[in-house]
Amino acid sequence: MSSARVKPSPKAGVMDIAAYVPGRETAPGVERVYKLSANESPLGPSPKAVEALAGITDHLEIYPDGAAHVLRDAVAEVHGLNPANILGGNGSDDLLALLCQAYLSPGDEGIVSEHGFLVYKIQITGAGATPVTVPEADCTVDVDAMLAAVTERTKIVFIANPNNPTGTYLPVEEVRRLHAGLPGNVLLVLDAAYAEYVRRNDYESGIELVSANENVVMTRTFSKIYGLAALRIGWLYGPAAVVDALNRIRGPFNVNAAAIIAGAAAIRDRDHVERAIAHNQLWLSRLVEGFEALGLRVTPPVGNFLLIHFDGAAKTAAEADDFLTGRGFVLRRVKAYGFDNALRMSVGTEEANEGVLAALKEFLGQA
Repeated sequence: MSSARVKPSPKAGVMDIAAYVPGRETAPGVERVYKLSANESPLGPSPKAVEALAGITDHLEIYPDGAAHVLRDAVAEVHGLNPANILGGNGSDDLLALLCQAYLSPGDEGIVSEHGFLVYKIQITGAGATPVTVPEADCTVDVDAMLAAVTERTKIVFIANPNNPTGTYLPVEEVRRLHAGLPGNVLLVLDAAYAEYVRRNDYESGIELVSANENVVMTRTFSKIYGLAALRIGWLYGPAAVVDALNRIRGPFNVNAAAIIAGAAAIRDRDHVERAIAHNQLWLSRLVEGFEALGLRVTPPVGNFLLIHFDGAAKTAAEADDFLTGRGFVLRRVKAYGFDNALRMSVGTEEANEGVLAALKEFLGQA
C-alpha cells in the first residue's frame, strides 16, 4: 500500500485550539514605540538580578541544577515556605500545562471563568479534556456559578486571582467558599501572577489555603513585578503529592541556569519590589481618573493593567487602537476574551502613561 498521501495527524481536539496570541510589540512606521500590551514591568528587573547574570556565560556548557535548589530556597525564604513544596517552571505557563497533563484525561472536565486567562482552555483541551466556561458577574469570578458547573467529570478548576484581562479579584472568603464546595478529588488552581500588586485587606494569594489542604495549588510568575519575562520563570506551591506527580513528568531541566540565579536575586530584592508597587499604585489611580474624565469606563483594577471600555464613547475600541498605534502606543485588543469594545493597557512609564491619556483626549475630540 502506498503511503504517499498518509501523514501524521494530531490527536482529536488539538486543531480545534485557537493558538494563543501574545500582545503586539510593534507599531509599523513609528519611531518610538511604547509596548503596553503584555503587562510587563515599566521599571525593568532588579539591578541585583542583572548583576547576578554577569557570569552566566562562563559555563554555558553545563546543565543547570535540575531541581533549581537556589531558586526554590530563595522563594521559600521570602515566603516562609518549605522548599519541598515548591516547583520551578519555564514560566507559570509551563506549570499550568503540567497540571493539566497530570490530572486530566479524555472525558474529564476543567472549569474556567468566562473572561479567564486563555491558556487554561488551551491546556485543558491539549490534555484531551473538555473546558467548561462559567459566566462571570460584573467581570468577576462567580463562585456560585462555578460550583453549579461541577459534575462527576470535573477534575480541575482554574481561578486567576487577580484575573487577566479584567483586573478584578476574588476576596479570600469567596475563594475559601469555592474550595469548600469542591469535592476532594477536584484540584483548585489559584493563578496568582499579579498577587504582588494587590493592596486589598481581603485578598490572599493562596498560600494559606494550599498549606491547609491537599487539593489546592498556587502558581506565581517572575514575568510581572520582577521584570524577568524574557527569562521565563514561574513557581508553584502545592501539596507534596501534587509536586511529586509534576516532578515525574516535567522536563528534567525545565528552569534554565540564568533564570535560577536571576530569579533568586530578584525575589530577595524587596526594595525594588516596593518601588514597583509604589509606581503602580500611583499610576493605577491616575489612569483610572484620567480615563473616566474622558467618559470611558474602567473595570476597577488591582493588578498592573486596566480594562478600558469604549461602550459609552462615540468611537470604538478598534478605532482607538488604530489611533494609538499610529502614535506608538501599543495596547491589547481583548476581543478573544469576550470584550469586543475594550482595550487592556499595562501601567507603563510616566512618559507612556501621560502619552496615552493625551492621545485618547485628542482621539475623542477633547484636546
